[in-house]
Amino acid sequence: MTNPTSATTSQPARAGRREWTALGVLMLPLLLVSMDVSVLYFAIPSISADLEPSGTQQLWIFDIYGFVLAGLLMTMGSLGDRIGRRRLLLIGAAAFGTASLVAAYADSAETLIAARAVLGIGGATLMPSTMALVRTMFTDPAQRTKAIGLWSGVMTGGIALGSVMSGVLVEHFWWGSVFLVNLPAMVLLLLVGPFLLPESKNPAPGRFDLLSVPLSMAAVLPVIYGLKEIAAEGWNVRHVVAVTVGLLFAVFFFQRQRTAASPLISPALFRGHGFTPAVALNLVSAFGLMGSAYFTTQYLQSVLDKSALEAALWSLLPSVPIGLAAPVSAGLVQRGVPRGHVVAGGFTVAASGYLMLSLTGTDAMWLLLAACGVLASGIVAVMSQLADLALSTAPVEKAGAASSLMETGTEFGGALSMAALGSIGTAVYRSDMPGSAPEPARETLGGALAVARQMPGRTGEALATAAREAFTHGMQTAAVVGAVLLLAAAALAALGLRGIQVREQTPEPEPEQAAKPAAV
Repeated sequence: MTNPTSATTSQPARAGRREWTALGVLMLPLLLVSMDVSVLYFAIPSISADLEPSGTQQLWIFDIYGFVLAGLLMTMGSLGDRIGRRRLLLIGAAAFGTASLVAAYADSAETLIAARAVLGIGGATLMPSTMALVRTMFTDPAQRTKAIGLWSGVMTGGIALGSVMSGVLVEHFWWGSVFLVNLPAMVLLLLVGPFLLPESKNPAPGRFDLLSVPLSMAAVLPVIYGLKEIAAEGWNVRHVVAVTVGLLFAVFFFQRQRTAASPLISPALFRGHGFTPAVALNLVSAFGLMGSAYFTTQYLQSVLDKSALEAALWSLLPSVPIGLAAPVSAGLVQRGVPRGHVVAGGFTVAASGYLMLSLTGTDAMWLLLAACGVLASGIVAVMSQLADLALSTAPVEKAGAASSLMETGTEFGGALSMAALGSIGTAVYRSDMPGSAPEPARETLGGALAVARQMPGRTGEALATAAREAFTHGMQTAAVVGAVLLLAAAALAALGLRGIQVREQTPEPEPEQAAKPAAV
């Protein structure tokens, strides 16, 4: 009686059946957006035979989606905060569905490239909008932790599922079917989204800073491009220049955010207790996850000689324990285990996965799959907790911008990992290959196997064996480096997240702000 306001405001409203049903609807587009990163793995040969793209066009068919997605994440996150996350989500769903239909029936490489670019735009609207809506629908910290854990698990699992679904669909239908599977989920979202999902936005966003949009893209795209090309082709002046140019634009972008009246990414976000370490550690976790994928996919296909579809099916096996990682980490936090300890534990588990990978020989598929499962489980546990921390410490009116920063960091971490660990693996491979081997064989494992197939009998077998051993040694070395990095991240998490309690970070007025649109 003496303090009635504290009794009403200290207990956030708990989500009911409506919110959990809405979360299930949100998971469908999220799954498809993450699948589209890898959905062309098995469709490219059929597309090449049908549309006859040039080598450059084929690269753009594959890469344009990821480039546009990464370049527009920050813009779309901020735009959702201004015009409404539900509105942006539905606009993105319509664009994603329409582009999927166009891509499925594309009659030229140019049409398919354009459709994939629009898919990237749609994906950039869907990803931060779904996470921001989770933030506003689940105001109870314990429920929000569970919901974000599900979000993280679906996001990670979709990348693995995309390649498998691609192989199955192309084997039984035509290549356009990999795009048509997007339509039912997008139609469902457009039909039920307006009724199930609450609208939420920043009540006083200010003017949209148009100059920040090209600056953000100029900062992100050259760095992502340069890092990916370094991973694929090795160190090259052109690629280093691209990364350097992107970093220079990043300096201009952040300077603009400090001086603009209504910045795209408010510097106030980084003043939230725990937000900055969450963004930084999330980048490291993406580094750990994508670095292993760079090697394991090649190991399954080129070292163990599995077909592409067989390799994709086997790669699903490590995804099984991923579904348990986020709920377990959420349960630990709810039982009072400090979040910093849970994140540090997740990094330590992931590092042990890398150490298992460093013991993998040239004929150790089960050890490789177990290592991948352990590593991915640790990373998903980390990512779910860091996403919850970042969104909980950010003001609810800036949830879209906060989500986009986390996801942009994931893109950077993945690209940086493939460039760094890939370069280490390549350097070891080239060092181990005999000097007498033909030049293409000394460059890549794929090149060595192609040359070996043209050599007679035991000579070709000896070259293939040497190349597989050299690649495996490179993977082992890169895995040790990855383990050391993740152990360092574990120590930083234990120190940097010490004393942070998410339950105390939720601003008092936010539940009411989130609830008002839901009642309309």
